[in-house]
Amino acid sequence: MPSLRAVKAFVAAAKYESFTRAAEALCVSQAAISRQIRELEDYLGAQLFMRVGRTVQLTPAGAVFFEAAQLSFVNIAQAAERIRSAPVHKPVLTVCCSPAFSALWLSHHLPEFRVSNPDVELNLITTQNFVNMEPGVEPDIIISKTTRMGEGYKSYPLCHDVIYPVCSPAYLEQHPEVSTLEGVRDSALLDLSPFGRSGVAEHVDWEVWLAFQNLDIDDRPVESPSIFHANDYNLIINMLLTHQGIALGWNHLVIGLLEKGLLVRPVEQQVTLRNSLHYLACKENTEYEDACLRMRDWVLSKFPRWYV
Repeated sequence: MPSLRAVKAFVAAAKYESFTRAAEALCVSQAAISRQIRELEDYLGAQLFMRVGRTVQLTPAGAVFFEAAQLSFVNIAQAAERIRSAPVHKPVLTVCCSPAFSALWLSHHLPEFRVSNPDVELNLITTQNFVNMEPGVEPDIIISKTTRMGEGYKSYPLCHDVIYPVCSPAYLEQHPEVSTLEGVRDSALLDLSPFGRSGVAEHVDWEVWLAFQNLDIDDRPVESPSIFHANDYNLIINMLLTHQGIALGWNHLVIGLLEKGLLVRPVEQQVTLRNSLHYLACKENTEYEDACLRMRDWVLSKFPRWYV
């Protein structure tokens, strides 16, 4: 690692585009700033600044380093502020889930939990990689498709994967042919890529779902719209809401949009994977065990036992 003092001097000089102003901001001499910048350039083996009149500007190498260094300092400052300002009497629970679950399920239900548990602060982390999380992250609650989250966690089943086509009412009105399975197959399909499915249901894409209905996706007419692929389920949902096609809907994620009438099911067929479950993993013997158990019981209450 380079000297943090040198990095701090570099960030200040880049921010103010001046060694003099950087020195004033850090309450040191201009010579000290120049010395720190030289140390950093020697360490990196690259020139970081070039002089332009009375100012200095970042070189391409300097711009790359500034972006990373500034972000790191912002993260440090925010983490320090959270620790300094956190009420000592409130438990802080770290909840980890996929971006899709966060946006499509948790965000809609969370107000209820917060109203009922005003003494609990929540820290939400979203990820697609539940096995190798970022360093230092130790969630209290993990909602994923992984049954074993390691030592110290106990897992509880939430729901099976129930999957069916969904689209907007306007799209269905404009394309009445999608009320048949063949019409669905031949329509503008929005497909979740394997990486995106890792946090949703990794085994099912349009090809697999149609095969369950005894249809071959390769039988689509050549004039059919091209299939759109994305690894972001939230993007696909937004495309549905703007009438751009049909996507597979995972019931626990889209049921709220169906109940509001924002999405509809053009056909009644669905696939239920009885050997595939989503789980809630709860950390045991934590400092805030009571709050953790309250969060666990609240999430479990939203998934009726008959659904499992």
